[in-house]
Amino acid sequence: MERFLLAVDTMGANQVGGGQTLLGTIKIAVLPIAKVFTMCFLGFLMASKYVNILPASGRKLLNGLVFSLLLPCLIFSQLGQAVTLQKMLEWWFIPVNVVLSSICGSLIGFIVASIVRPPYPFFKFSIVQIGIGNIGNVPLVLIAALCRDTSNPFGDSEKCSTDGTAYISFGQWVGAIILYTYVFNMLAPPPEGTFDIDEPNLPIKKPAKDAPMEQVPLLAQEEAPAEPDAPKRGKIKQIFVFLYDKLKLKQILQPPIIASILAMFLGAVPFLKQLIFTPDSPLFFFTDSCNILGEAMIPCILLALGGNLVDGPGSSKLGFRTTAAIIFGRLVLVPPTGLGIVMLADKLGFLPAGDKMFRFVLLLQHTMPTSVLSGAVANLRGCGREAAAVLFWVHIFAIFSMAGWIVLYLNILF
Repeated sequence: MERFLLAVDTMGANQVGGGQTLLGTIKIAVLPIAKVFTMCFLGFLMASKYVNILPASGRKLLNGLVFSLLLPCLIFSQLGQAVTLQKMLEWWFIPVNVVLSSICGSLIGFIVASIVRPPYPFFKFSIVQIGIGNIGNVPLVLIAALCRDTSNPFGDSEKCSTDGTAYISFGQWVGAIILYTYVFNMLAPPPEGTFDIDEPNLPIKKPAKDAPMEQVPLLAQEEAPAEPDAPKRGKIKQIFVFLYDKLKLKQILQPPIIASILAMFLGAVPFLKQLIFTPDSPLFFFTDSCNILGEAMIPCILLALGGNLVDGPGSSKLGFRTTAAIIFGRLVLVPPTGLGIVMLADKLGFLPAGDKMFRFVLLLQHTMPTSVLSGAVANLRGCGREAAAVLFWVHIFAIFSMAGWIVLYLNILF
């Protein structure tokens, strides 16, 4: 026993890159996860039948408040203060990294799904659940929890938090485009029109040649008389409607994305940045108000996330094998690929020199569990139960996987 304790003490005394001991690195990596787990557990307790302060309706309102107000305020205040036109040019690899993460994750998902063969019609669903990670909410929470500790390896707590939030926010607009184009199309219902299929070989329903009497309109609609300029205006309107529908602008332009675009625009113009984001400026009160509201985002979203786990995985048609494969692919197979991408980009000189927080955020983008917003898209497409089951188990196991990967990343960076 004495030898074991001596060995542990010796291991803790050995320095690991940048002056951090191995035990210190483990502490720095595990403490943010422990904070996240504690707040999620409190949300779970508040939503349980024994307390029932946070029922499903309350969680829905809380999620809406976070998504529509608190998260945009946090992004606007933090990204706007940190970004400049020069920095945006230096940060070009962040959105590229998000795209590469989705491509590599989807390829890994395709390989895993080809081996496991998920039940019909969940092949594409499995690819998406492995390929699309959470690049917004969970990384923001982890960065905030990590930077709050004064012994964090990134230095000043305020600068650590501001830079980390800015880097994460800068990549969110690309993630939203991927989510509402690629993911939306990948989760399209099968030819049968629904994911609730008991047998794999159901005939495809085709509309009958003769419509029943109930579908025939009783009154014929009369066309309005055409105006002279109507064809031109009609064509222009059709073009705008076509672009609006095809680009899915309504889904893409969500409040966090609008806040990111606005913060980047205002931060890139020196006069506007001086007017709004400088502490002594006349309009800084607005930025400070957004900052105060943004600080409430992290506890609120963790309480809601923990509350959502109270219902358990629910009824899912995926089965144990497919669910386990998705968890393994997302949490174990994807991060090493991301580590290779980031290290290669660093060797090629694509990353800002000496900025370790920049590299850490890039690595986190490959390490996160499945995107919560992909579950929202899945719910729109009719496979919400299966997405809820995957999100439940992935977030449970991510507590352990993220701690291990963060320990590795800190050892590599420091």
